[in-house]
Amino acid sequence: MKQNRLAHSGYESFAENYRRYKDKPLLVLFSMYKGQYHRFLISFIFYLIKHSPALLTPLLIANVINGVLEGGEAAMRTVMLNVGIWLGLLCVHLPANYIHTKYKSELTRQTEAGLRAALVKKLSELSILYHIRMPSGKLQSKIIRDVDAIEMMSSQLFVNLINITTNVIITLTITAFKNRVILLFFILVAPVASLTIIAFRKRIKLANRNYRLETEETSARVMEMVEMVPATRAHAMEDAERRKMIAQLEKVADNGYHLDIIQSHFGAVGWVVFQVFQALCLGFTAFMALNGKIKAGDITFYQSSFTTVVNQVTAIINLLPIITKGLESITSVGEVLASDDVEINEGKETLTELKGDYSFQHVGYAYPESDEMVLKDVSLDVPAGTTVAIVGKSGSGKTTLMSLIVGYMLPESGKIEIDGKDMAKIDRKSYRKYISFVPQTPLLFTGTLRENIIYGLENVTEEMISDAIDAANLRTLVEELPDGLDTVLEEHGANLSGGQRQRIAIARALIRDPKVILLDEATSALDVISEQEIQKALGRLLKNRTAFITAHRLSTIRNADLIIVMDQGVIAERGTYKELMEKQGIFYTMENLQIRMR
Repeated sequence: MKQNRLAHSGYESFAENYRRYKDKPLLVLFSMYKGQYHRFLISFIFYLIKHSPALLTPLLIANVINGVLEGGEAAMRTVMLNVGIWLGLLCVHLPANYIHTKYKSELTRQTEAGLRAALVKKLSELSILYHIRMPSGKLQSKIIRDVDAIEMMSSQLFVNLINITTNVIITLTITAFKNRVILLFFILVAPVASLTIIAFRKRIKLANRNYRLETEETSARVMEMVEMVPATRAHAMEDAERRKMIAQLEKVADNGYHLDIIQSHFGAVGWVVFQVFQALCLGFTAFMALNGKIKAGDITFYQSSFTTVVNQVTAIINLLPIITKGLESITSVGEVLASDDVEINEGKETLTELKGDYSFQHVGYAYPESDEMVLKDVSLDVPAGTTVAIVGKSGSGKTTLMSLIVGYMLPESGKIEIDGKDMAKIDRKSYRKYISFVPQTPLLFTGTLRENIIYGLENVTEEMISDAIDAANLRTLVEELPDGLDTVLEEHGANLSGGQRQRIAIARALIRDPKVILLDEATSALDVISEQEIQKALGRLLKNRTAFITAHRLSTIRNADLIIVMDQGVIAERGTYKELMEKQGIFYTMENLQIRMR
């Protein structure tokens, strides 16, 4: 498995084939193995070799019994020959089994890894709006549970189903050469199996879909519950949250129970029907032996052969739940991989530099599935090096405007020009290499302090890290940590204060030497001392750079070159801090209210 798991084109064309065969998930599955069918053939051939003792055993036993009953010197030769063939077949079983398993496992595991890699790649390309609408728990379920189900189905369908079919064909072929009357009796099993499958197929498919949807919902609820633990504990809501989760878990259990009952009943009905046929086969062959139509030893062969046919048909029936679950999972994964809600940068101009001049020209925006315009006719010119503060009450359009500046989405009307270039016509990925975003809640991951600061960068020198640490006022923290820069941070930086986490985010921004900075409520949740530390770091961060800042604490933006006041999606006021206070409008009212509340 040393070769590239994404080496063949099946994974790359999954989305295209899913769109083409959306209502035929089996064809989608076949497309994933394009260019790899020879591996299945090799695995299949060695399966036949390793399974040959089981396939031929009934015939060999019948030959020995018939030889013994006939007696004489020929009987000894018959016994020696058939025992020798059996032992010879057993000798090749182990090496053939290894080769069969090697090719089968390599391919199915490559599919598993490749499909997850394709999902991860797609998730990185999907729009921010998609991620907002789709809970991360559901996506996690698709990556883990659904891919597991597809891998399981692949293993069963491509290898075991072919093996089952081969067993039936070989057994029926041998039976046909020995006695065609008994062959007709064997063939009666097929329509019975078909009727059993038809009777249960739709019910199993529906039960699998309901169970999958409830499992995804539970995964999302669990992640949400974990993230809400501090708030839940603070408001003594543990019992209420526990009851909500128990109710959801009971729904999953009920759906799972319903699925188990259907699948179990399906298997039990098939087993009873085939056991009836097997008993009839024993009586039928015994009757033929009593009448001299077949030899007595052949009863063993026909009974074993019929057992093989029944077991293989039963195995096919038992595969139905696995296949149904896998096909449902293909639909689930396909919903992600075939989504068109992606940022398209192909064929657009790649930026090789950024000065930081912005021009907003009659910008309007409405979120998908909403007719209400969040931004309306926003026009604004921002020369390079300007610090712009964006203020306003919740729902005024501040966050949406910041998202447009980052390039998470494009305006519905009007346009945004960056250095005179329409944002819609540039590669936004190349554009973001020149900007840094410091969110209100710093995004830290489990790793060392060093890894969190240099996240996403290569060829970073110790001098660059040291300069960023000093500029972000992090030196004291680094010296206090037990392993300095190599100290491992807990999840989301839980072992640090809010101010320390914010300064790490600033250091991460500084080390990139961005041309444009975006700050989203960078100090709103901090105490006065931490805020002063952050303000010092921000002073260094904003120097000679274009900056866009959203702020609730209006006292923190006194030095901004321009303050714009958003109200119901429009720019209601604009000017410096002094100009807006003298105007005694919305900003003046907001600032005075905050002064009285301090």
